[in-house]
Amino acid sequence: MNRSDERGLLSAEPLIKPIMASSTMDKSVNNVNTTYYNFEKRMRQSNRSNRRLNDRVVFKNGHFNIEKTNNKLFGVLPDIFKALVEARWRWTLLNSFLIFVSIWLFFAWIWWIIVLWHGDLDEDHLPPFQKKANWTPCIKEIYGFTSTFLFSVEIYTTIGYGTRSLTLECPTAMFAMCIEGILGTMLQSFMIGIVFAKLTRPKSRTATLLFTKNAVVNQRDQNLCLMFRAGNVRKSRIIDVRVDAYVIRFVTKDHGDLLNGHQVKLDLFVDACDDIIFMWPISVLHKISKKSPFYNLSAREILHSKLEILVTLEGTIESTGQPVQARSSYTENEILWGHRFTQLVSYNRERQGYEVDYSKLNLVTSVKTPVCSAKVLQKFYGNDAGVADDGKTKSGCNCNCSCCKKED
Repeated sequence: MNRSDERGLLSAEPLIKPIMASSTMDKSVNNVNTTYYNFEKRMRQSNRSNRRLNDRVVFKNGHFNIEKTNNKLFGVLPDIFKALVEARWRWTLLNSFLIFVSIWLFFAWIWWIIVLWHGDLDEDHLPPFQKKANWTPCIKEIYGFTSTFLFSVEIYTTIGYGTRSLTLECPTAMFAMCIEGILGTMLQSFMIGIVFAKLTRPKSRTATLLFTKNAVVNQRDQNLCLMFRAGNVRKSRIIDVRVDAYVIRFVTKDHGDLLNGHQVKLDLFVDACDDIIFMWPISVLHKISKKSPFYNLSAREILHSKLEILVTLEGTIESTGQPVQARSSYTENEILWGHRFTQLVSYNRERQGYEVDYSKLNLVTSVKTPVCSAKVLQKFYGNDAGVADDGKTKSGCNCNCSCCKKED
C-alpha cells in the first residue's frame, strides 16, 4: 500500500467517531457504510491472499497443513495398517504388490536351498534323468530358481500344482509348505482388510459436505454476528449433526519466533434449535458477545490480525451408520464484514416441493453494518447488545431465538 492510500485510510478513520457520537443521528447504526473497511480489505488482500493460502492450519478442503518430523521408527511400525488405509490408492496397491512379490521371492529362495541341499539340481538328477537314475526329488519338475519361484506362487495362491508337486522325500519341504500356506492366508486377510477399510471409509462422503468459501459478519437485532453455511449435496441424510468452530490465533515474539496457536471454542447457534435437522444447508451463527474472542475487535483489527477459524461438521451417515467429519477454515481475509448470504431454498409450485440451489451457496450480498467492535457498539446502545433485564431485546425482536436471549 502506498502512502497516498495510507493517508486516505487514516483520513477516513476519524469519520467513524463523529458518526457514532452524534446526538442528532438515529439510534440505529444500520446506515454506517462499510466502504472504509472494504477499501482497505481490497488493498491488503492483494498482498496477503497468496501467502495465507499456504500458511493456514487447515486448507479449504479440510486437510491439515501440518507435517510431523523426527518420528521414531518404532512408533510408526505398529501402525502400518492405519498408514496403508490412509495412504492413496496407488501407494496401497504398490505396497501390496511389493509385499506379495517379496514373499514369493523369499520362499522361492527357501525352496531353492532345499532342493539344492537335497541334490535335485545336479545334472543327472534333473527331471529328464530322474527315472533313469531312479532318483526321487523333493519337488517334481524343478529345474532351477525360476521353477522354485513358480512353485512358491502356486503354494501361496493355492492355484494347484499340476505336474510340479511336493513328494514325501523331504520333511523340511513339508514344514516350509505349511509355513508358507499359513503366512499366505494371514497376509491375504490383512490386505483384504485394508482394501475393505478403504472402500468403506467415509472420505468420499466428506467431499459432499460443503462449507461456504467465506464467513460473513452482519448485524442482527443490534448484535454483531459471524455466520457461515454448511450443506449436504447428497440425498442420503446425515443424522446426529454437530457443528463446532475454533479460533486459532498465532502470537509472535519480537524477534519473530512463532509461539503455539491459542485456541478458543466459539459458541454457535443454528436457528433456535439445539438439535440440527440437516434437510438443507444450515446457517451457523456466532453471536459476538463478551465471551467471544472478537468482542474487542473492529473490522479493521480483524483484517490486520492473524487468525484462523477452524470449523468442523460431525455426524453419522444414515445408510451405513459410520461417523463422518468434514472440516474447513476461514482466515482473516476470508471474513466478509458487512455481508449476508443469499437465500438458496425456494418453493417450486409446479413440483409442489422445495428446491435447494447449491450454486448460490457462496453468494453474498452487502448490507450496511457498523465497522466498530461489538464492545463499542454495545456502549453506543447503552446496554449489552441491546438486551433488557428481562431477557428480551430492545429492538422488538419476537423471534425468541438463542442468539437474542440474554446470556447468563
